[in-house]
Amino acid sequence: MDIAELNIAPRKPTRRITVGSVPIGDGAPISVQSMTTTRTGDVEGTLQQIYELAGAGADIVRCTCNDAEAAEGLARIVPRSPVPVVADIHFHVEMALAALEAGVHGLRLNPGNLRKPAEIRLVAGEARDRGVPIRVGVNAGSLHPDLYKKYGGATPEALVESAQMELAYFAEVGFEDVKISVKASNVPLMVAAYRLASETFDHPLHLGVTEAGPPPGGLIKTTAGIATLLCEGIGDTIRYSLTADPVEEARAGRKLLEALGLRERKGLDLIACPSCGRTEIDVIEVARRAQEALEARQIPLQVAVMGCVVNGPGEARGADIGIAAGRHKGHLFIRGKIVRVVPESEMVDALVTEAERIVAEGIEARLAAADAGAEAEAAADRQILVEQKGADANRSEEVVAKIRRTLGSRGVADGSVGGDAQ
Repeated sequence: MDIAELNIAPRKPTRRITVGSVPIGDGAPISVQSMTTTRTGDVEGTLQQIYELAGAGADIVRCTCNDAEAAEGLARIVPRSPVPVVADIHFHVEMALAALEAGVHGLRLNPGNLRKPAEIRLVAGEARDRGVPIRVGVNAGSLHPDLYKKYGGATPEALVESAQMELAYFAEVGFEDVKISVKASNVPLMVAAYRLASETFDHPLHLGVTEAGPPPGGLIKTTAGIATLLCEGIGDTIRYSLTADPVEEARAGRKLLEALGLRERKGLDLIACPSCGRTEIDVIEVARRAQEALEARQIPLQVAVMGCVVNGPGEARGADIGIAAGRHKGHLFIRGKIVRVVPESEMVDALVTEAERIVAEGIEARLAAADAGAEAEAAADRQILVEQKGADANRSEEVVAKIRRTLGSRGVADGSVGGDAQ
C-alpha cells in the first residue's frame, strides 16, 4: 500500500478544467499557485519574478490587473511566461475584459467586489467564447452586504452562498469552466467553509487561508488549514498567502504537497520558456533531452532552457545554470551571466558538462572560469536578432492596441479607472 493512502482520504471527485497547460480537478496533480508582488506594468520585473516562482514550484501565477498599464503589461508578459498567468480582478469589469484581450489563461473574480449582474454575465460570456476559466474567489472579508445581513456575519453558509450566486449568473450565459475558493483568515472558518463547498459543488476547489500574515505564523496558519483539507481529500489547487516574498509561498506549497505524498520530490529543477515568437529551436525537445541527461546524473540544480538569447538569460537569471538559443548557437549562462557560446548541436552536452562542473567546483568558481568574449558574442547575437525580428517579435503591441480600443470603448480612454466601492 502507498504510504500516502494510510493517512490521506481519497480525493473528492471534481470536474476537470485546464488553466493554460495545467489540468485542475478530476484527479489531476494538485497544483501550486502564487501571486506576483511587482507592478504588472513593470514587464521585465514581473517576468523575472514569475520565473523565480516557477523555479520555486509554482504551476500557475496570478498577476493583478488593476489599471490599463497592468492590462497592457499582461499582453507583453503572457507570451513570455513559463507558466500560465491568471489575472486578478476586483472592482472593474473593464479590467476583466482587457485581461481577456491580453490573452491570460484564467481570471479570478471576487463576487463581493464585482456585483452588477450584467457585468458578471458579460465577463463570463467573453471567457466562455475564449475558453478561459474563471476562479470564483469568495473572501470572508469582502462578502456582499446582503449576505452579512442574512447570516449575521461571515459564516461557511454565507461564503458558499456567495459562490452559488456567482455560478447562477454564469449559468445564464452557459459558462461552467470554473474553480471555486471560499477563503477566510480564520482557520476553523476556512476549513468549515471548504467542507461545505466540497459537499455543495463538483467544481474544483482552490484552497487557501487569506491574509495569513508573515512567517512563521502565516506558514503555520496556512498549513493547518490546507493540510487538514487535503488529508480529507478536499482540494485541487493551493496557495499560501503570506506577507513575504512570494517565492516563499510557492516553496511552502510545494513542500507541503511533497510532505503529504501528493507530489513527487524534485532533485533537478528544470524550467523552460513557452516558445514565443523569438524561439529558434524546439524548446520542448531540448528541455526533454536536458532533463533526461541531468536526472540520470542526479544534478541538484535549477536549470533553465530558453528559446532565445534576447530575453532568456535575463528572465531566468535566478537559475543556477541555463542555455539560450540564437543564431544557431547555444549561449550558456550561470546566474544570468553568459559564460560560454557553443554550436547549437552541442547545447545539451555543454549544459550537462557545465552543470557537473558547478556541482563539483561551485558557482563562483565556474563564473570565474567564463570564456573571455562570451558576453560580447552574446550581445552581438542579441543585437542581430532584434534587428532581424524587431523589438516586438511576439506582436504584443498589436494586442496592446486592441486593449486600448476595448478600454476606450468603455470610457477608459485616459488609461485609468475610477474608484468603485462596489
